[in-house]
Amino acid sequence: MAPTVIESGVHLILGGARSGKSKFAEDMVIAAGGGTYIATGRAWDDEMRDRISHHKQRRGPLWATIEEPHDLCGVLSRLDQHSEGPVLVDCLTLWITNLMINEDNIDQEIDQLCDLLPRLALPVLLVSNEVGFGIVPENAMARAFRDHAGRLHQRIAALARRVTLVVAGIPMTVK
Repeated sequence: MAPTVIESGVHLILGGARSGKSKFAEDMVIAAGGGTYIATGRAWDDEMRDRISHHKQRRGPLWATIEEPHDLCGVLSRLDQHSEGPVLVDCLTLWITNLMINEDNIDQEIDQLCDLLPRLALPVLLVSNEVGFGIVPENAMARAFRDHAGRLHQRIAALARRVTLVVAGIPMTVK
């Protein structure tokens, strides 16, 4: 069950694939009367198009949606100046994927995000896939992805007001 009040600051929401993490975060924002959804996913194939469509249908009319696969800091900065409601970013691991595909400087992007987040007045819910519970991937790109995600999660968890892990639809407070 999602809290009905969203506190200011950063709330990191982690979970595995299909764990219920996005629904948990969305339910929090809906209970607060709606907000802005920053979607980092890109429709690379039919399966991803279906996934994005499902998320859009589930969200309904209480949302302003911004699709931004790369410039997360720019969007958050603009929203902080012109919006009052909560912001949900879904998801950080897709953002990392997009940065890797673009061959961006991921450490620099993570530094910028972690520098920006404590300065935002808006409540920000950050959804991300916890990928560190599995086996060590067999290829270098997958290992790099896992490592980038793990470092990002640690840094955001350190500055976040709240951290929640969602397993099988059940949210567990970590911090």
